[in-house]
Amino acid sequence: MRVLVYSDDAGTREKVRLAIGRRPAADVPLVEIVECATQPAVIKLLDAGDIGVAILDGEAVPAGGMGVSRQAKDEVHNCPPVLLLIARRDDRWLANWSRADAVVAQPIDPVILAETVAGLMRSRLSLSGNSNHSV
Repeated sequence: MRVLVYSDDAGTREKVRLAIGRRPAADVPLVEIVECATQPAVIKLLDAGDIGVAILDGEAVPAGGMGVSRQAKDEVHNCPPVLLLIARRDDRWLANWSRADAVVAQPIDPVILAETVAGLMRSRLSLSGNSNHSV
């Protein structure tokens, strides 16, 4: 399953990539990470339709992950589940506004991130009606 990781910070993308690994849980497919550093690249990849889960950095600049999530949920047909990385607990209300499917606070806890991504992968697979193959 292709997992999109959006952040303008290469260090954040690396932390996410390392936390997820090749397979965040035994019962989900192998992961192919697709990294993006710009909002136009995110929308283009989501529009293509082959992303299973999107992880967006709420602190990315100039386009923050919250706004990108809202745009994707409004504009992308069959938008995949979105996980939003937030820097402050007080940002949860904005995460709700963004229509993100899940929220993980920074600093990134690898166990929590992997569990959350695995849950989103399961939901994407169940929506596609295909639990044994990659999306």
